[in-house]
Amino acid sequence: MSDTSPQGVLVCDKPQGLTSHGIVSRIRRWYGTRKVGHAGTLDPMATGVLVLGLGRGTKLLGYITGVSKTYLATIRLGSATPTDDADSEPDIFSEPAALSAVTDRGIFEGVSALTGVIDQVPSAVSAIKVNGQRSYARVRAGEDVELKARRVEISQFTVLDTRFSVAQGHIDVDVEVDCSSGTYVRALARDLGTSLGVHGHLIALRRTRVGAFGIDDAVTIPEDLDTAAPALTSLAEVARTLLPTVHVDAAEAKALMQGKTLPTDRSPEQGDEVAVISGDELVSIAEVRAGGALKSQTAFAIDLA
Repeated sequence: MSDTSPQGVLVCDKPQGLTSHGIVSRIRRWYGTRKVGHAGTLDPMATGVLVLGLGRGTKLLGYITGVSKTYLATIRLGSATPTDDADSEPDIFSEPAALSAVTDRGIFEGVSALTGVIDQVPSAVSAIKVNGQRSYARVRAGEDVELKARRVEISQFTVLDTRFSVAQGHIDVDVEVDCSSGTYVRALARDLGTSLGVHGHLIALRRTRVGAFGIDDAVTIPEDLDTAAPALTSLAEVARTLLPTVHVDAAEAKALMQGKTLPTDRSPEQGDEVAVISGDELVSIAEVRAGGALKSQTAFAIDLA
């Protein structure tokens, strides 16, 4: 019997104040299914694009997690918080003279220094595991956690607007950031403030793109969930945005699903992964073997009867 449960990907616009897990719980209720996951956590204070996989769509989440992302953010210069963002209260403040000395040129130079390939130390209050335990859990238990720097790429870090409120003890900087997976925008806020000698933290964050999925593709999740759930993006359509594709006929698809190696001259280089599609169905993610042969790595168990 064919699986009639929801299968595919949903792009939602996460509201502020909810965790990514909270969104998963809502989607489970909305679509009446337990098998739901997300590709890349957004902190509770953040809004914007959160990509969710339902059913076999969860098998594609690992490929989506690693794509580049775009954010709109507001950095507050003049103070720091334990979490490097507005989820905690400021506990370190700049000297007024230092804040008064900050200029547009200084901000531009600080942003430029954080653009390109950089080694970034994530916030200690993050989900990174240290000896099997989340870093934030160790911090909350009173430990002094120092995380190792990670290499990330900031392909764009643009200042959109700057509002000087020195008398109130801060300067707010609106920015747009294009970055690789694994980048912490709140760490950029912290490091920009540090470079200017005035401290800094993030007070607003909105993710506007995850790979090929933009905010214009995102749906708003209703509070009451009485509204009919929208159609999901198909597995094949999503796979086409993530990997090179190889099209096969029904007999070839069945052979792959049975674990057989499929000879073909329609594939990319040896070692690459490809999305194998038959008709409008995603058959599998396959590895290209010697001679261009395909071997299924992740089967999507479509009905081939």
